Amino acid sequence: MTLETIRDILAWCSVMNIMLLLLWFIMFALARNWVYRMHSKWYKLSQDAFNTIHYSGITFFKMVIFVFNIVPYLALCIVA
Repeated sequence: MTLETIRDILAWCSVMNIMLLLLWFIMFALARNWVYRMHSKWYKLSQDAFNTIHYSGITFFKMVIFVFNIVPYLALCIVA
């Protein structure tokens, strides 16, 4: 596997992960009440706990995308 192939894989992984992050954010921003009702049927959550869990999850996922997809992609662009 060449560096160019790995760079292309990281680029597509970044795009797909960012699209998933955007979908999560849009669902949370536009349909928060519906998502809360759906989750509150399964788990006993307050609104504050629900918001904290989702904001933390979005932040963690964003950091993981940067650390494991975008930074290695940029490093390979610099090297290659």
